[in-house]
Amino acid sequence: METKVEVLEKGPLLVHGTISITHKNGDVETKKRTTAFCRCGASNTKPYCDGHHNTSGFND
Repeated sequence: METKVEVLEKGPLLVHGTISITHKNGDVETKKRTTAFCRCGASNTKPYCDGHHNTSGFND
């Protein structure tokens, strides 16, 4: 499957497909499905989206 990136209006950055994520502490994680990354900065589960864009006033 091809990896595809989608920017949702007023929402997260979606990455469809298999990706490898290296966290700031050096841990590596592999995601094999759609992964939602926070764009608003309000998520409590960064770098992942937890839906806080809905209440944070994020409008990009």
